Amino acid sequence: MIAVPVPVKRLFDWKVRGVRCVEIIGVVCVAALVFSVYIAKAAAARESAEISRIESEIRENRQRVRLLRAEATRLEQPARLEALSREIGLGPVDVRRQAVEAGLPAIAPPPPPPVVAAAPAPVAVAPAAPAAEPVAEGSLH
Repeated sequence: MIAVPVPVKRLFDWKVRGVRCVEIIGVVCVAALVFSVYIAKAAAARESAEISRIESEIRENRQRVRLLRAEATRLEQPARLEALSREIGLGPVDVRRQAVEAGLPAIAPPPPPPVVAAAPAPVAVAPAAPAAEPVAEGSLH
């Protein structure tokens, strides 16, 4: 038989209204475990709902991307573009109209006119006080 220290034996033997203290502690621990499992399960359910919402958004975005790619492919069809360009009078560039490197300066657009800095706005100057009449050197009062 294992020798149990006296304080531990007293803890196991201590009763509250006919129920041992160890049993009360055990029930409280089990209740805490059940409560924590419930909270974890609720959090997992929230995360699962969030994951399914994000997955549905991803599916919708993939569908939009497929539709936009199909639309871009339809709009970029060479036959369609050629028909549109003929409707507005565009055609292929004539070979004789192609420029060579030496001729580029002649067809370059003129440089923009230089920007002239605006003249500074006139500054209002307060009128000066009337100057005293100069005193002649020879006249002393």
